[in-house]
Amino acid sequence: MSALRIEGVSKSFGSLDVLRDLDLAVAEGEFAAVIGPSGSGKSTLFNLVSGLDRPTRGRVLVEGEPAGVASGKVAYMPQKDLLFPWRTVLDNTALGLEAQGVRRKEARARAGALFADFGLDGFQKSYPAQLSGGMRQRAALLRTVVLERPVLLLDEPFGALDSLTRTEMQLWLADMWQRHRWTVVLVTHDIREAVLLADTVHVLSPRPATVVERIGTGLPRGERDFTAPGFAAAERRVLDALRGPTAVTAG
Repeated sequence: MSALRIEGVSKSFGSLDVLRDLDLAVAEGEFAAVIGPSGSGKSTLFNLVSGLDRPTRGRVLVEGEPAGVASGKVAYMPQKDLLFPWRTVLDNTALGLEAQGVRRKEARARAGALFADFGLDGFQKSYPAQLSGGMRQRAALLRTVVLERPVLLLDEPFGALDSLTRTEMQLWLADMWQRHRWTVVLVTHDIREAVLLADTVHVLSPRPATVVERIGTGLPRGERDFTAPGFAAAERRVLDALRGPTAVTAG
C-alpha cells in the first residue's frame, strides 16, 4: 500500500482550474519531489494532501484513508520556519505536540531527545533570533518530525537560505533521511535539489497542472555528486520534462 496516493485529482477555484486529473503515488519510506512551473499549483496540492482543502474531483489517500486534518497522518513544514520569537527553541519544537494535547513536560522531553540528531544540542534554551538560518530550519523540521506522522510535506524548506547554507542543509537532510527513512514529499523549484534529495521526481505541467512525467533519479545515495555525469544526466531529464516535448525534440 502506498503511503500517499493521489487519484484523478482536479481542483478549481471558481472558473480557475488549478489541478486537472493529477495522479501521484509515494511509497512508504520514499523521498519524492514535486517540481513544476511557478503557479502550477504545488501549494494547492499540498493543501489537499494535508487536508486543509478538498479536491473538486478525485481523491487523496494517506495510508489508504482520505486525507484530513483530523486524521493525524500528515505533518506539513512550510517554507518559513514560523518559530515564535518569545519561545525558546525547545518550547518551539514542542509546540506541535502541545497543540495535540500532549502534556508540556512530555512534549519537551520528546522534542529534546532529537536535539543532538538535528545538530541543535546546547541550544534548547536559546531563542530563534540567536540561531542561524540553517539552524532555524533544522528546528522547524524537528518540530515537524517529532509529531511522528506517516507523511512529511516539505514546502521549499530551504528556499529562503543563501546558496552555501542551502547546499549544506540539502546534504544534511539527505543524511537525515538515510538514517530515519521518513516518507517525504518535497515541493521545490530547484532541479538540482530535487535530483540530490529525491528517489522520484514528479514533474508538473503549467496550470491546470497534471503530472507530465515521473522520473526515477536512479542514483545511488553514495554517488550523488553534483559533478558526476549521472547527476547531470538526471538534471537534464527533469529540465527536458519541464520544458515539454518541443524542447526535448529540439535538444
